[in-house]
Amino acid sequence: MRLPVTPRCSSKLLLADSILQHSNFIPHPFLFAMLPSKGYAAQSATAPIAPFDFDRRDPGPHDVHLEISHCGVCHTDIHLSRNEWGGSIYPMVPGHEIIGTVKQAGSAVTKFAPGDRVGVGCFVDSCRTCSNCSEGLEQYCENHFTATYNSLARDGGAPNYGGYSNQIVVDERFVLKVSSKLDPAASAPLLCAGITTYSPLRYWKVGPDQKVGVVGLGGLGHMALKFAHSFGAHVVCFTTSTGKIADAKRLGADEVVLSSSPDQMAAAAGTFDFILDTVSASHDLAAYLDLLKRDGVLCLVGVPPETAAVHAHNLIMGRKKIAGSLVGGLPETQEMLDYCAEHGITSDVEVIPIAQINEAYNRMLRSDVKYRFVIDMATL
Repeated sequence: MRLPVTPRCSSKLLLADSILQHSNFIPHPFLFAMLPSKGYAAQSATAPIAPFDFDRRDPGPHDVHLEISHCGVCHTDIHLSRNEWGGSIYPMVPGHEIIGTVKQAGSAVTKFAPGDRVGVGCFVDSCRTCSNCSEGLEQYCENHFTATYNSLARDGGAPNYGGYSNQIVVDERFVLKVSSKLDPAASAPLLCAGITTYSPLRYWKVGPDQKVGVVGLGGLGHMALKFAHSFGAHVVCFTTSTGKIADAKRLGADEVVLSSSPDQMAAAAGTFDFILDTVSASHDLAAYLDLLKRDGVLCLVGVPPETAAVHAHNLIMGRKKIAGSLVGGLPETQEMLDYCAEHGITSDVEVIPIAQINEAYNRMLRSDVKYRFVIDMATL
């Protein structure tokens, strides 16, 4: 059970209060300094996202203090702010696609300096010692990574608040360099949607002489098309909407298959090396397994609400595989950002003022965005 959390409360402040009440300790005036911050938060599962004042921790020797310029809006923000997955911590400041500028670097920081453009993605800490963390796969930390928001600090203290805010303090290990070649607004979704699709395409070595499918054309799907095309694969987009055909081809698809057409699906049977499924609504996985060649892979990055049913026959007839992938670790995310800077790849975004965040949530639920909302934090 989690105790209620109130604004401007943290383990540091509680410790200070305890010391002052139980001793004659006279504190240094800056020992318990905090950074007054402002943002937008959900106060409950049914409350709209609204203005919220809170405190960030004061930067330590290994911390980077950055001023946030842009924050992408992920569908996960809706799920968590509305407690659709359970376990939500309130008040909640969402946002894990963060772009900003370094204001202050701690005395032990070696990679960043004031004025650098940087990014923060889906997590801000991990155990750092398990085999996965040691390999740069912090997203699979055996002791669980610490999410950028809707999580408690690793010492069990105050909740972490995300990027719908004016500033954030993060350990330098979990901060990423963002090239000045990249538009800051259009690069924000790379920290989630970008790396979520880049990582599996790289892991399964997608490239020339491969036929690759992308299921769904949304925030994830549009990035998958861009990356797969850039890697030299023959790319096919699967969609249920004829209205998305032209856009899919603009984004990198060589072909578009209407998944609602039995004839088009049958014509594609047994021809794919790899299919990346970005859809979060319930759908028939067996239909896509039928499209794979022998030893083909269907990789899931979308998370439908219900458990999928797949008969063993769909797998054993062709030694086919169903796999899944999360975001990337820190080294791979930096690799992705550098690749995007080199090849001019960013997300297609609609930039909004923070006051329109609730409207943006409703539009996302109607799929009324091409293809990612990004908040201009200057409007805060």
